[in-house]
Amino acid sequence: MRLSKSWIIASKDFKVFLTKKNIIYSILVVPLIVSFLFPMVIVFEDSNGKGGIPASELAILLPTFTFFYLILAGLIPTTIASYSIVGEKVEKSLEPLLATPTTDSEILLGKGISAFLPPIAAILAGATILMVLMDLVTQGTLGYYFFPDWNAGIVLFLMVPLPVIMSVEWNVIVSARVSDVRVAQQIGLLLIIPFGGIYVGGELNLIGLGITSNLLTIAGILFLVDLLLLYVARTTFRREEILTKWK
Repeated sequence: MRLSKSWIIASKDFKVFLTKKNIIYSILVVPLIVSFLFPMVIVFEDSNGKGGIPASELAILLPTFTFFYLILAGLIPTTIASYSIVGEKVEKSLEPLLATPTTDSEILLGKGISAFLPPIAAILAGATILMVLMDLVTQGTLGYYFFPDWNAGIVLFLMVPLPVIMSVEWNVIVSARVSDVRVAQQIGLLLIIPFGGIYVGGELNLIGLGITSNLLTIAGILFLVDLLLLYVARTTFRREEILTKWK
C-alpha cells in the first residue's frame, strides 16, 4: 500500500470539504459551542446566589466535561465520511477515483485520513479552550488549576482518536447500504449513543470518569471495536461492487 497515493486522495477531499458549508460548520462551530457552553454553566451556577458548585462536585464534573469530546469524536466525522463516500457517489465524482490505479486499501486509507485529521484538530483546539476557561472559572473554588491533568491527556490523546476512527469505519459500512447522504448521516449518528450513555453515567457519578483505570478500560474496549469495524469496513469497501451493487 502506497501512503503517497492515499495522501493525494485525502488532499483532494480536503479541498472539496472547504467548499461545503455544512462540513465546515460541523468541524468548527460544534467544538467551539461546547468549549464555551460548559464554562458558562459553571459561571451561571456561581452567580445564582446559592453558593455555586462545591469543590467536591467540581472534581467529579470536570472530568466528564472532557469526556464529552468523545461524543464529538463520534459525531463530527459522520458529516465528513458520509459525504466523502455517499456524497461523491451521488455527485458522480467517486467513479473516476475508482478508475485510477489505486488499491481499495489506498482509497479507504485516503478517505479515512481526510475524515480523521479535521475532527482531531478541531477537538484538540476546542478542548484547549475549554480547559483554559474552566481553570479561570473554577480556580477560586478549587484553590488550584484543575487542567491539564493526566486523565485529560488520556482522554484527548488516547481515547478521542479511537471513536473518530470508529466513526469513519462505521460510516463506510453504512455507506455500503444507502445512497442518500442525509440517511447515511442519520444512521451514522447511532454510534454516539453509547458514548452519550457513558457521559450521562459520569454526570450522575455512576461511572468514575476521573479514574484512570476506568478510562483505560474504556479505551481498550474502543480499540477492540475499532479492529472489528476495520475488518468489516475493509470487507465492505470493494470497488468492483460499488458501482454495480451499492444501492
